[in-house]
Order: sequence, then structure tokens, then C-alpha cells
Amino acid sequence: MRSETVVYHIPVCPFSQRLEILLELKGKRDAVRFSVVDITRPRDPALLELSRGSTALPIMRTPQGVLKESLVILRYLDELLSEMPVARADPYERAVESMLIAMEGDFTGAGYRFVMNQDLDRRAACREAIVAQYRRLNDFLEWQNPAGTYLFDRFGLAETVFAPLLMRFWFLDYYEDFDLADLGFERARRWRDACLSHPAAQQVCKEEIVKLYYDYAKGAGNGALLPGRTVSSFAFEPRWQDRPWPPREKYGSAATDAELGLA
Repeated sequence: MRSETVVYHIPVCPFSQRLEILLELKGKRDAVRFSVVDITRPRDPALLELSRGSTALPIMRTPQGVLKESLVILRYLDELLSEMPVARADPYERAVESMLIAMEGDFTGAGYRFVMNQDLDRRAACREAIVAQYRRLNDFLEWQNPAGTYLFDRFGLAETVFAPLLMRFWFLDYYEDFDLADLGFERARRWRDACLSHPAAQQVCKEEIVKLYYDYAKGAGNGALLPGRTVSSFAFEPRWQDRPWPPREKYGSAATDAELGLA
């Protein structure tokens, strides 16, 4: 299977990390070959042909054909590698799990709009939007499992879906001084902290997220270059470990390539 099933992905992408977490939970990390795509360069025409012109990642090439959308791939892998299912087996519990997963899109959108916002007049509204999403998650978890840590008794499919986004939102902690602990939401915080610390979800760290997503904090996503810059913060070289921490102030002037350790 390893030689025939390939995931084309961006290593720091949260939607790709979902697949890595799922495989770690199953002890099947080598069941799929991951092929890294550099988003700071134009897409390879062969990859665009495979994806039918879409630049969205990840995509998976299987012996039967190509699959797109991380949630689709996630469920496919969970069913294909069925010895240790991550999704709930009970139909009702699976439906509850799906209800939580259905909240992911609004949660993701609110977090990314907040970090990419460059308008100080919209900052409060962006902050309230992500607060509303955490309030919604807190309410759902209190409803379904008030005394628990995860949605059910273990780290499952919903946690696999959300954990990479909870990690990416470290960029809100850093660039927007956003602290979930200031809001209460004890049930959502317990869930988030358990997701962040789970052994299967350690593919990235806060320092990596903060450094690579600097350009997002200045309003430039997916490898786009800011004015006056020649290297994206998503570049593979220099390594993120060798770069300084970026400036936290995102509403003033942008840091140069040299100040970000990219020159």
C-alpha cells in the first residue's frame, strides 16, 4: 500500500495534519507515503492534472483514483485501515461526533479571519467571532459530556479534526494576545488542552506555527509575498528552527526578510 497510496500535502497545513494524527492513532504511519508540496512555488503541472486544476491540499492518489477534501480522506483511511477505528462504532455516537465535526468550518473561518485581519476597527468584531465559536464548542461539550475530557471516552475522530486547528490558533495567542483562559469556557479549555497534548498530535509546535504563519498575520496567505519581501514565511529554507521569533505587533509595519531570518 505504501508505494501506491500517496498524499500530496503541505507539512504545516492543519488539514494534512489530520491525516497524520489518524495514522498515528492507528499505528499505521507508514501505510501512506506523504509527498511534500512547496506552496511558495507554482504548482507542478502534473499535480494540477491530478487534482483537476485545484490547488487545495491535501489530495490522495490511491490505486483506484484520486480523493480530495481532508474530511473525505480521513474517513476513507479510517474505514480502509479498519483494525483500530477512530470514528465511533455506535450509530448514535457517530451522529453526535458528526454534529461536532460539522462545527469545524465556522470555527476555522473565524480563526483565520481574525489572524489575517489588518483593520484595527474590525479587530473587536473578529475577536468576538472566535469567542462565539469557543462558546458554541463549550456548550456542545457540556451538553454531551459535561464531566469528561474528550467528546466521548477517548481522543476520537472529532478530536482528530479539531486538534490541528486548535494548534494553528496559537497564532492568535501570539499575534492577537488571545487567551482562552480569560474567557472561562472551562469545558472547552479542558478539551482543547487534552487535544494539544495528545501523543498522536505532536507533528508541529507553537514556535513552528508562529514563525511560519507570520505572513498570514500580515494578511498574506498560501505562500503569497508581502510588498517588499522576496521570501515567504512558508519557505522551507532557512529552517524555521534557525529563524528568530517574529515581532508580535501585526498592525504596524511588516518585518523584512532579514528581520524574519529569511535573508
